[in-house]
Amino acid sequence: MTNSDLMVRDLAHIWHPCTQMKDHEAIPLIPIKEAKGIYLYDFDGNRYMDAISSWWVNLFGHRNEYINKRIKEQLQTLEHVIFAGFTHEQIVRLSERICELTGLQKCFYADNGSSAVEVALKMSFHYFKNEGKTKPYFVSLTNSYHGETLGALAVGDVELYKDTYKEIMIQTLQTPVPKDRSKEATEEAIRALKTLFEKYHDKISAFIVEPLVQCAGYMHMYSPSYLKSAKELCEEYGIFFIADEIAVGFGRTGTMFAYEQAGIKPDFICLSKGLTGGYLPLSIVVTTDEVYQRFYCDYNEFKAFLHSHSYTGNALACAAANATLDIFEQDKVLEKNREKIAFIAKELQKFKDLANVKEVRQTGMIAAIELQGYDFSERVGLQINQKALQRGIFIRPLGNVVYFMPPYVITFDELKFLIDTIFDILKEL
Repeated sequence: MTNSDLMVRDLAHIWHPCTQMKDHEAIPLIPIKEAKGIYLYDFDGNRYMDAISSWWVNLFGHRNEYINKRIKEQLQTLEHVIFAGFTHEQIVRLSERICELTGLQKCFYADNGSSAVEVALKMSFHYFKNEGKTKPYFVSLTNSYHGETLGALAVGDVELYKDTYKEIMIQTLQTPVPKDRSKEATEEAIRALKTLFEKYHDKISAFIVEPLVQCAGYMHMYSPSYLKSAKELCEEYGIFFIADEIAVGFGRTGTMFAYEQAGIKPDFICLSKGLTGGYLPLSIVVTTDEVYQRFYCDYNEFKAFLHSHSYTGNALACAAANATLDIFEQDKVLEKNREKIAFIAKELQKFKDLANVKEVRQTGMIAAIELQGYDFSERVGLQINQKALQRGIFIRPLGNVVYFMPPYVITFDELKFLIDTIFDILKEL
């Protein structure tokens, strides 16, 4: 088998996500034969550093021996069972641990990030419905992204994704994201949010936010103080606060969850991606006993939350998630990452001297270099992607923003190689 063989068979039948398939008339698709640690290997013997953690999901490397072992053990006893009227040990243990980590009390399971957002939106709306109130609006930040199912797409603000389907969207309102991390930008954005809440609070069920980093929004970053003030406004106006931690959770920003840096406690937390270490689809919406009690009643009151997925609470996925949490505990991951975060910060300084660099941003293990002087039509991000692949690194720039968020098992030497290679490519453009 060669790359070419598998590519031809793939393109005959498969429609890839987030891709203009016509591009593959000129740009080869890369079939991956195997992976280990932070590296991907194709059928022609080439090796690529997975510098974006396979779309931000992989935390501890591919084919991690400990996670592999725990999944194999689970496979010998239970692979899956309907999660209505049944339960199993892995999901009970996982729920206990997630509640302890977040300080919230109840877990509702789905199987991907967009589905988790749908659950949080529906649940927050339904909560008020059970109180006899109809509050059809949701508020999100400009430049935000929360997934691609219809509800999740509606609360996002990425025009490229959203405009096509605007006629069938739920009702949403956008409020400005802080322009940067400054106190002035934060206060300006909070004033806008307060004005919006004052006008529409009796129609708003929830405010949803990606804490600290808008990942699909070109890695835009803002101050934790915005989250703190926004949560206070939500409490003042009786609006739920939903933290979409799907991309930024599980250590990406330097703390287990990004919202922790604001010293707040959300009403709903959406978790996925790194939850299983990048192994299997699983998502959780974590919420409070207060929310849970609004749905707890006699059957004939018809207030139950009737939302389900066939693979809800999959035992293998839960085993992977428990193994992931084991590694966090046993290996003191967050403490070790602090050294790598500081190393990245130091190495990023040299990018500021490049004339084609507009801004350098970092939050925890997420680093972004925004370029200037290129028209969007030039597709400079694609050029950089192809040059990096030739040098053994897989990155996938967002327009004119080059970023990386590698698995936590990356070594300092590998980080140095990654950053130096990106620097050299940008210098040569």
